[in-house]
Amino acid sequence: LGICYGMQLMSACHGGAVERKARREDGTFAINLEPGCALFAGLGDTTTVLLTHGDSLGALPAGFRVVSNSGEIVAAIENAERKMYGVQFHPEVDLSVDGIAMLSNFLYGVCGLSGSYTMASRETQAIEYIKQAVGDKQVLVLVSGGVDSSVCAALLNKALGPSRVIALHIDHGFMRKEESSSVAKALTALGLDLEVLDASKQFAQATTTIEGVRTPPLAQVASPEMKRKIIGDTFMVVTQEMVARRGLDANNVYLAQGTLRPDLIESASSLISSNAECIKTHHNDTQLVRQLRDEGRVVEPLRDYHKDEVRALGRDLGLPGHLVDRQPFPGPGLAIRLLCALEPFRTPEREEVAAQLQAQCDMRPELRLSPALLPVRTVGVQGDGRSYSYLAALSSAGCVDKHWEALLELAREIPCHVHQVNRVIFVMGEAIKEPPNTITPTLLDAAPVEQLRAADAIVTEVLTARCKQQLRQLAQVPVVLFPVGFGVAGGRSIGIRAFITRDFMTGTPALPGRDLPLEVLREIQSRIIAEVPGIVRVALDITSKPPATTEWE
Repeated sequence: LGICYGMQLMSACHGGAVERKARREDGTFAINLEPGCALFAGLGDTTTVLLTHGDSLGALPAGFRVVSNSGEIVAAIENAERKMYGVQFHPEVDLSVDGIAMLSNFLYGVCGLSGSYTMASRETQAIEYIKQAVGDKQVLVLVSGGVDSSVCAALLNKALGPSRVIALHIDHGFMRKEESSSVAKALTALGLDLEVLDASKQFAQATTTIEGVRTPPLAQVASPEMKRKIIGDTFMVVTQEMVARRGLDANNVYLAQGTLRPDLIESASSLISSNAECIKTHHNDTQLVRQLRDEGRVVEPLRDYHKDEVRALGRDLGLPGHLVDRQPFPGPGLAIRLLCALEPFRTPEREEVAAQLQAQCDMRPELRLSPALLPVRTVGVQGDGRSYSYLAALSSAGCVDKHWEALLELAREIPCHVHQVNRVIFVMGEAIKEPPNTITPTLLDAAPVEQLRAADAIVTEVLTARCKQQLRQLAQVPVVLFPVGFGVAGGRSIGIRAFITRDFMTGTPALPGRDLPLEVLREIQSRIIAEVPGIVRVALDITSKPPATTEWE
């Protein structure tokens, strides 16, 4: 079975052709299915799948036939005689509705295998891994209070006993409102030997070395990758200082992290692939962490797990629901939810890209849209690689309450046709009169951090009070500050990403009116504008993953 590039490689190796098409496919698309294909046994004539490609098959190799199309593009091929199958889409992700059924058809039907692996088997393996890796030594586990690090700590406790597990929560100055105090309360209740360390001043002035060059202090850095690497390396430095301060022998203390498989995939870790492209560096997979890992001093019992599997394991370990179901918060905290820039982002082809964006919106006259190509960048994942490109903003002169499905559909289409856009937001309130060409220079200073912290607290308060039912299906709701004032000097804006996913490899934006009550969105917008000085607009992120990553940076 060849998946995505695997299908293209299969075709090329057997004499077929691979061609670059004018239109990319990054997102979910409907495809037709050939009912006689063993891969699609028991399925209907059509299904929805995730496609992320620019290249496609041309002429097929001898002995192969097309068994699925996405418009004019080949979506799947087979050589039934040789039991060879190829799919251009990703059956392994949630966005491919019948993907698991297809994999089951291949494994159990075509290959004749049977399945016996269970979550209990994985828990046993994780505990054995910890015991073998650590031996009779101690473990220091970094805990943020999120589900990953909490489950990791619980596994360590079960494998080694609490006397050999030291838990450290580091407040780097970019936590949410009252985050560290609530984390300490929750983790202490688990019986952990917990130390809470305020290292905010140390992080603000922290630097690191990237490819032999020393970075500026974190408070002076705009690059999202540089921010992540500085924060990740500083976590390690602070941890080593804590070990020395406690008089512990560093050679007899292992570092444990709640690293998940998606973290390693997006960081292009060699644990996953020697050829992967880095989408974004995770704080738990920086160069310093990799060095410690190479020395055999890092314990990561969850590194083969995805988020949904971690939650299931947490429940099996007896962790309380408020920890297991807690929305994730990134290790670097608000530092990567605050888009930093000192000057507007503008490429030579900006006018052409803006015209392409306008053309896509003009095809939906009923929405009365005023689009704008914003002078800032966000991180995305297009194809299998990282993109760092334009943020597109939509606004409307009319009421869009009945048109959210159309807006989300348009947000899926725009990056397919406008390749330099990887994220689309809808700006609430009045229509954008003039596309902004300027920004408010922004770094990780106290003022913008406090603006973001206050806006995040409002979103959390309103959703917790008004949307308890809906919150269960919202996997994460990042609140982001971006330095665009839409014509207001010194102004900044807030983006809200209500995100639905099971494993965080792919996901969809919440649909207003169905997943989020419209009156709740209006309350959030009005309160942020009224209560957070300097914030002039509030926007809703309406992009799927891919092409946009969960976080903006």
